Amino acid sequence: MAQTSLSGRVADAGTKEGLAGASISIKGRVAGTITDARGNFTLNTNASTPFTLLISSVGYKSQEITIQGNRDNLTVELVEQPMLGQEVVVSASRVEESVMQSPVTVEKMDIRAIRNTPSANFYDALRNLKGVELSTQSLTFSSVNTRGFTGNGNVRVVQMIDGMDNQAPGLNFSVGNIVGISELDLESVELLPGAASALYGPNATNGLLLMTSKSPFLYQGLSAYAKTGIMSASNRANQNTPFYDVAIRYAKAFNNKVAFKINAGYLTAQDWEATDTRDMSFTNGNTLANGTRQNNPNYNGVNIYGDENPTSANLLAFRQQFAGFLALPAAQLQAISPDLARIVAGVNQISAATGLPATQIVNNILLPNAPISRTGYAERDLVDYRTGSLKLNGALHYRINDRIEAIAQGSWGNGTTVYTGNDRYYIDNFKMGQYKVELRGPRFFVRAYTTQERSGDAFAIGTLGLFMNEAWKPSLNQANLLGSWYPQYAFTYAGGALQTFSTAIQQALAANPTNPAAAYQTALNAVNGASGALHTAARNAADQGRIQPGSEAFNQIADQVKQRPIPNGARFLDKTNLYHAEFMTNLSSFIDPKIAEVLIGGNYRVYDLNSEGTLFAQQPDGSEFNISEYGAYIQASKTIADALKLTGSLRYDKNENFAGQFSPRLSAVYTINKVHNIRASYQTGFRIPTTQDQYIDLNTPQARLIGGLPYFVDKYQLRTIPSYTLESVNAGQPQQFTFPEFKPERVLSFEVGYKGLIANRFLLDVNYYNSTYRNLISGQVIVQPTGATTRNVYSLPTNYTKDVRTQGFGIGVDYLLPRNFTVGGNLSNNTLNTDGVTMFNKEKNRNVLDDGFMVGFNTPKYRYNLNFGNRNISNSGWGFNIVYRHQDAFYWQSSFIAPAARLAANNQLMVVPAINTLDAQVSKRIPSIRSILKLGGSNILKQEYTTGIGNPTVGSMYYISLTFDELLN
Repeated sequence: MAQTSLSGRVADAGTKEGLAGASISIKGRVAGTITDARGNFTLNTNASTPFTLLISSVGYKSQEITIQGNRDNLTVELVEQPMLGQEVVVSASRVEESVMQSPVTVEKMDIRAIRNTPSANFYDALRNLKGVELSTQSLTFSSVNTRGFTGNGNVRVVQMIDGMDNQAPGLNFSVGNIVGISELDLESVELLPGAASALYGPNATNGLLLMTSKSPFLYQGLSAYAKTGIMSASNRANQNTPFYDVAIRYAKAFNNKVAFKINAGYLTAQDWEATDTRDMSFTNGNTLANGTRQNNPNYNGVNIYGDENPTSANLLAFRQQFAGFLALPAAQLQAISPDLARIVAGVNQISAATGLPATQIVNNILLPNAPISRTGYAERDLVDYRTGSLKLNGALHYRINDRIEAIAQGSWGNGTTVYTGNDRYYIDNFKMGQYKVELRGPRFFVRAYTTQERSGDAFAIGTLGLFMNEAWKPSLNQANLLGSWYPQYAFTYAGGALQTFSTAIQQALAANPTNPAAAYQTALNAVNGASGALHTAARNAADQGRIQPGSEAFNQIADQVKQRPIPNGARFLDKTNLYHAEFMTNLSSFIDPKIAEVLIGGNYRVYDLNSEGTLFAQQPDGSEFNISEYGAYIQASKTIADALKLTGSLRYDKNENFAGQFSPRLSAVYTINKVHNIRASYQTGFRIPTTQDQYIDLNTPQARLIGGLPYFVDKYQLRTIPSYTLESVNAGQPQQFTFPEFKPERVLSFEVGYKGLIANRFLLDVNYYNSTYRNLISGQVIVQPTGATTRNVYSLPTNYTKDVRTQGFGIGVDYLLPRNFTVGGNLSNNTLNTDGVTMFNKEKNRNVLDDGFMVGFNTPKYRYNLNFGNRNISNSGWGFNIVYRHQDAFYWQSSFIAPAARLAANNQLMVVPAINTLDAQVSKRIPSIRSILKLGGSNILKQEYTTGIGNPTVGSMYYISLTFDELLN
């Protein structure tokens, strides 16, 4: 076979300086090379001429050159491209296409944007993209969301790294970037808002985040960075603390045949803290705005743990026990408790003096209808806020020939973070590995990978608070009633109330002995007026000797509880694995591309659940369930007259627990004068209930969480023992809940848009979407009475039987000013269509519908970003970037907040305040050491914010970094 030899130089068209690391590849093949530090290259290939050579470099307009034979003096000059608009994306159609001609909205960050961001890392910079929201639960853990239904641990947006679903399989969502990709190894980020199931399968109902790493063939040499700075927030125990972030990458190719890369990164810091002490019990006449531990005996603080409602009681619950004491002889009572004997004697004396039945005195005065809760611990008492991550990655690439490349890749991460779910979880020493083998070429790929999740020493913070209280003093122990917390509280209150009543009624009768009814009412009013002091005295008595945070006893008990697995402790053990295989091929070898470009693909996936009974239900033999699913798709596209591109695709997926799902998609892009692109698409997506939606069986401070499958309805006898919706119980009209078939969630979305690059200076991107969700999955709280004053509370996922409709729009603009200064911004709207809420009025999106369904939209109606910058001012090497971000206030709902706070009227108070931040950076290229020095900060105006109820307060970060790249231009 004849060999073609090429050599030459690639240079900057303006400065004529050689471009290091420029890519030279043969179009339609995997063969290629890069330029050296001076811009020179050599390429030997077995490809027969003529062929097309593609020359590209980050920040420059690509060129294509037809090669007819050997060349040893090829000179290529690339023109700098300061504006976006010529990038290639693959997320929209699974094939390379211009971002301008994408059939759906696509947002992209390339290497330039990543280097230029003022955010402390590229993942935080995602919030600057149009329509993107990040829910921050920790410095190292944020959840990406688009187009509504924001949550902590978003399961409606799929995150992929080099084709691998980056979800933690036991959680079914991506754990931010804690065990993800290194910024040094990141080539590009593509974000596809909206439904993407037609090509990418289940769960991509609201978006797809596609991250692509650098090929060791195209990005060679050594690169590294060191970053340090200060984190600052006023609510932290130590307001200002340092953070350290370092990473290194090395890649090398041998004869353009074999290449490898290795990456390592380490971050350590003191995390943001969650310190919301507002009361979300909504009991005893208190609200989120005014409830405190001082004025509400049933206080349930947002970030206070051990005081949750499932551990609360009511003073009236002890009336029966007290009635039993009334019947006991005085000597026996004295032997049980002298204090109790005095109370009973006092009740009998008042009864004899007033003629009131003793039970009436007990019920109306001593033990009224008053919910009470145990005293909890603040989050910082239970959590070491140290956080960090270690990421290791390696890959070996082998070009079998000019058309096939084999890849073996492994990524492993270890980290500590905090996550807000049904509880607050301290994910300590969390580990996750992803390991892949792949064969790929220009028109196909076959890959298989596995994700191995290990929860390490993770524990549930709220559950820890509950067990801490129980370990010190049980809430209620029938064998030692007076040694239990609630009886001590109740009978101390009763004794104080009796003394207050006795004194008041004696004084009233002395003043007016002929009117005992009035005296009784006066005394009763005195007790009610003193109730606050009585509750304080009762709590002080029950809390006497309580172990204090930081003490040796406290730490010893905490360590014991954290080591005991749920349900007997706070630790959860998740060792769930995912196994996935898939393929895709372009049928151009069988179908003439002039007729249509046709792709086919398919996948098979298995979830191997393993939590040792701490998270997931167990089968009779003690094992946990496996879940298998498969899917296949076909896509055909046709371009007519170089102006109209039509694409249609159809996908079928089947999960073993649910009926099969079809997902069609149709799109059209019409191009005018090569710069104006009008697009329209109809997309469908679906979300298979997560592994936890299917099989979770976990007791949390708020409720027992169970899966939505019939297995759990039968296990907990939710049909045979009447169970009622929480909403109806709280309304005083209990309605029994019927359990409909549990189904996958679907979305049908229509989108239109325009993208154009005008005069190579003005880039405009606008879109409008309208989506309909069917079988929307949300949480339903079920109350199952077990006695006169006791009940079981369950929370399970269910489908909404009505359609839920959303709509919104996005506008993105970028303008190139003289001397390569750029200014731009974006605006996005997401609206849940409900009565009284429209796209353009001031009403916030709702989370509870008129019929009581908890839709959990959790999304601000408007958000926008404004930016101004220059990557290289007058070729001086100096650059800067400034970004201002605004997000409207919005209502929040999640299973973390107390059930009462999720109801319609109360949920209107669960507001996440508006966010306004300013980020900025200034950088200097230092060619002599191939480095960039960068000084920057995020939220430099110190406008502290939180992204969800229960999440931490995010403050400011100021940093300095030095990035070295052997092939930096």
